[in-house]
Amino acid sequence: MTNEQTAIKTTYFSIIGNTALALIKGLTGYFGNSYALIADAIESTTDIFASFLVLFGIKYSNRPADKNHPYGHGRAEPLITFLVVGFLITSATIIAYESIININTPHDLPKPYTLIVLGAIIIWKEISFRMVYKKGIETNSSSLKADAWHHRSDAITSLAAFIGISIALFFGKGYESADDWAALFASFFILYNSYLIFRPALGEIMDEHFYDDLIEEIRTISVQVDGVIDTEKCFIRKSGMKYHVDLHAIVNAQLTVKEGHEIAHRLKDTLKEQIPELGHILIHIEPNE
Repeated sequence: MTNEQTAIKTTYFSIIGNTALALIKGLTGYFGNSYALIADAIESTTDIFASFLVLFGIKYSNRPADKNHPYGHGRAEPLITFLVVGFLITSATIIAYESIININTPHDLPKPYTLIVLGAIIIWKEISFRMVYKKGIETNSSSLKADAWHHRSDAITSLAAFIGISIALFFGKGYESADDWAALFASFFILYNSYLIFRPALGEIMDEHFYDDLIEEIRTISVQVDGVIDTEKCFIRKSGMKYHVDLHAIVNAQLTVKEGHEIAHRLKDTLKEQIPELGHILIHIEPNE
C-alpha cells in the first residue's frame, strides 16, 4: 500500500469515527442535560468537515508533476493544514462562547450515565489519535498529523467534560455549571493544539530546516556510490509527502563531463532506491581540491 493509499484510508477512518461520535455526543448531551457534551458534539462536527478537507488535500497534493507544477502539487497539503487549524480555532471559539452562555444559564444537573459515554469516548479518541498520528509519521503527511490532533483535542474536551460532570454530580445543587467551566477550560487546550499543528506546516511552506537526520542519511549513502568522494552542501525542502533534495557531490577533478554526469545519475538513482520518500533530486558535481 502506497503512502497516499494509507493516508486516504486513515482519513476515511477519521470521517466515519467523527460522524458516529458527533451523533452519540449530541444525543447524550441533549437527553443527559450536559452542555459540555453538546459543545463536544459541535467540536466533533467540525472535525468531520476538517477530515474531508484533509482527504481532498492528500488526493490533490499527490497529483503528479506537470508543466505548470514541475515539483508536483505537494504544497497543497500544508495549505490544507492551515484550513484545518482554522476549523480547530473555530471549534474552540464556539465551545468557549457556548460555555460562557451556559455558565450564566440555570440548568439541571447532568445525568450520571453521561460519564459512562464520556469514558468510552475518551479511550476511543486517544486510540484514534495514536493510530492516525502514527500513520501521519509513516506517510510524512502534515495534514494527517493535523487530523490526528483533532482526535487528541476531542479527547481533551471529553476529558474536561468528564471531570466537570463528575464535580457537578459529586457536589450536587449549585455546581450544575461545572461541566460548562470544564468545556471553557478545554477550549484553551484546543487553541494551544492549533498552534502545535500550525507551526510545522508554516515551516514547510517557508522551507524551514528540520531535516538533520535525513541529511546525515543522504550523506552516508552518497559516499558509498562509486565515484563520489564526499558531499558538500545538502538542502532539503518538504512538499506534501515528498522531500526535494539539492546535493553537491565531490568527485575527482580529472574526470570528464560525461563521467561526472554518469556519477550524478548513479547517485540520484541510488538515493531514490534507498530513500523512497525522496522526490526531486538535483545533483551538483563539485571537483575535489
